[in-house]
Amino acid sequence: MARKKKVKTKTIDASNPQSDQGEQYHLKVKPGDLADIVLMPGDPKRVQKIAKEWETANKVAEYRQYVSYTGLYKGVPISSVSSGIGPSACEIAMLELKNVKVGNLIRVGSCGTLQKEIELGELIISEAAVRLEDTSKHYVMNEYPAVASRMVTSALIRACEENNLPYHVGVTASASSFYAGQGREVHNYLPSHQSKIVDDLTKAGVLNFEMEASLLFVLGSIFKFEVGAICAVYANRVTNEFEVKGEDRVINAANEGARILADYLADRGNKRSWY
Repeated sequence: MARKKKVKTKTIDASNPQSDQGEQYHLKVKPGDLADIVLMPGDPKRVQKIAKEWETANKVAEYRQYVSYTGLYKGVPISSVSSGIGPSACEIAMLELKNVKVGNLIRVGSCGTLQKEIELGELIISEAAVRLEDTSKHYVMNEYPAVASRMVTSALIRACEENNLPYHVGVTASASSFYAGQGREVHNYLPSHQSKIVDDLTKAGVLNFEMEASLLFVLGSIFKFEVGAICAVYANRVTNEFEVKGEDRVINAANEGARILADYLADRGNKRSWY
């Protein structure tokens, strides 16, 4: 009886798991699948809503909370990939996007404002972030700043201006926790060190709470991404109001911001165009 020939298989590197073709373990995308500008909401369903506004849109991959689409928006190649909730899920998405040569990211999220005068449904563009999340601390010391790309921030501001979208620009606080980490009492429990966090950040002029921006900004600086963030205000922590409102606005601003960013990148030698 003939002996069966043993098929030799390639061992995958455990420190950076991907296929021979460069397909990423979590995102299930490979080099060439995505555009250089990626819009990143947390919610997988928001990816579909973002892509609905494009001229062309094709689903590239779906695995766990990560959904990826690629297409064209007003003639500009564009992609959208969901990150899931929180900085640790976002870290996975961002670094696997770096592996497939993506260079520009815009977070398209929701948030709770810490300023009384900001209304539900308005937009907040983050130019920097307070690092209350833990994931970025694995990469660099606590004193390292979390700062957005000036180019992406400028594109988002211009998108809001040109489309008459109500917006604010300022400092964000990014937390790893939705409840206690953002000063929410849970089942009659809130530790004393969290009880004043909303008041303290409000007095310091911080505009909003969310969960991913500071991680994106830190990794953007370290790994040479152009990164920005824009969020719709769903909650006002000062007036204690909540409503899912402004998602259409933040999607419009992000798509338009990507279009403007593409123009900036094409004309990058003339930095006056985005200063």
